[in-house]
Amino acid sequence: MSNLKQYKCPSCGGPINYDVTSGNLKCPYCDSEFEIDTLQGYEEDLKNTVEEELNWLDKPGLDWTEEEQSNLRHYVCDSCGGEIIADVNTGATRCPYCGNPVIVPQKFSGNLKPDLVVPFKIKEKQAKEAYKEHLKGKPLLPKYFKDENRINELKGIYVPFWLYDAEVDMAARYRATRTRSWSDSNLIYTETSYYSIFRAGEIGFDNVPVDGSTNIDDALMESIEPFDISEAVDFKTAYLAGYLADKYDISAEDSENQANQRIRNSAETALASTVRGYDSIVLESMNMSLNNHTVKYCLLPVYILNTTYKNEKYTFAMNGQTGKMVGDLPIDRGLYAKYFGIIFLIVSVITYIIQILI
Repeated sequence: MSNLKQYKCPSCGGPINYDVTSGNLKCPYCDSEFEIDTLQGYEEDLKNTVEEELNWLDKPGLDWTEEEQSNLRHYVCDSCGGEIIADVNTGATRCPYCGNPVIVPQKFSGNLKPDLVVPFKIKEKQAKEAYKEHLKGKPLLPKYFKDENRINELKGIYVPFWLYDAEVDMAARYRATRTRSWSDSNLIYTETSYYSIFRAGEIGFDNVPVDGSTNIDDALMESIEPFDISEAVDFKTAYLAGYLADKYDISAEDSENQANQRIRNSAETALASTVRGYDSIVLESMNMSLNNHTVKYCLLPVYILNTTYKNEKYTFAMNGQTGKMVGDLPIDRGLYAKYFGIIFLIVSVITYIIQILI
């Protein structure tokens, strides 16, 4: 039994046939023609495409020693369910996620000890001063946000992250076009040439971060990035003194898809940057394979203040390493009405005076 070989058009994807007149393979749908040797080379390239392999086999984290566990406390908020870890001397009376004034201490029982920690470089006093500066020049802000008691609830907390390292073999295929136009006295002609482009290479990724906690919004964490992971040190419980630590609730395995997507996006950008000189470029396929891959469990420093005002949650966050900050703030509707009422009155008086003078 013989098998019929069917080629597909690299331009439009339709089936193509041998054209007796030209001696080439021709697509009946888009009229593209291909030399047989060229199309066979295209098929060989497809066979050599890297097989997709995005499995992370290494397990991050270490085991806690009995001494380390005895020096830590585990707190659970009975309001929002948030879990935090602190050293035995750290007083924790308010949940950093929802502001609930009572969180219940429990005996610490950890799953994984972090591999690394990026220590706080911004002191708590500096963070509070930065928060005050953040509030300045906002006359419509509710007084509640400026109260000293609220500012004192700003907490330094270590946020759990998974850091992914890998060398990536990648291969991609693009469909590209070049178009030229010319005219004579009667007609305008346009010729479009189609190209199949193959790119392959290797690229290394270090410390691709994925947030391991559902308690802190991912978009909020991304907005205060980057963190300088080169300053990370081996984890010791002493770094928790005076600070809180979020307990991860998203495993490294469950975070793999997000890590793969970040790696894929960066790899696509890197390969696409090598395809130049065409009028249009479309990615047709891309495969990646991970080599020498590792995953690390790291704690990153963040100052955070959550406030609930009129049933809305507002969060202020600061990178505890660099000082970069973000925060959404409400408007006092009563002050808003008074403020613009006064402005309207002043404008009305000025307009009336101008009309009299005229």
